[in-house]
Amino acid sequence: MKKLLVILILFGTGSGFAQEDYTNKVKTLDSTIETLYSVISGDAGEKRNWELFKFLFTADARLIPSGPNDEGKVGYRSITPDGYIETSGEFLETNGFFEKEIYRVTETFGSLTHIFSTYESYRTSKDEEPYVRGINSIQLMNDGERWWILNIYWTSERDDNPIPEKYLPKK
Repeated sequence: MKKLLVILILFGTGSGFAQEDYTNKVKTLDSTIETLYSVISGDAGEKRNWELFKFLFTADARLIPSGPNDEGKVGYRSITPDGYIETSGEFLETNGFFEKEIYRVTETFGSLTHIFSTYESYRTSKDEEPYVRGINSIQLMNDGERWWILNIYWTSERDDNPIPEKYLPKK
């Protein structure tokens, strides 16, 4: 009887021990990329679902922002999804941030997929013009059951680094 009680408490009571099932968010490439953009986006004061954010990535995934430093030399920083939450999470929630994919180039071979995802970033959901654009280079793997993000390496558009026409929506 004690054993049954423990099992009911841990698995059957809905008391918060069970993690939400996010598997439908990573079934397709489209749903995975859609979830990536939506989970980091929101108005100021809006909490993000960091549990869902972490669910998108492999255990050893990296997020790699790059760009010029104060001296103009291009460099990068490599962080984990937890590191991204620690360094950017509060800023995103306090100030508001929306990132929208505007164009995508996808290459797949077997379980390996690489996506060049052109994005625009906004401070609020009502902004009409982005304050920055850039490209996310996203590497993904399909294990036969779901898509996993392995890495995201990105850089923003600058005067000396415009986004090539082939990575922009056709006019």
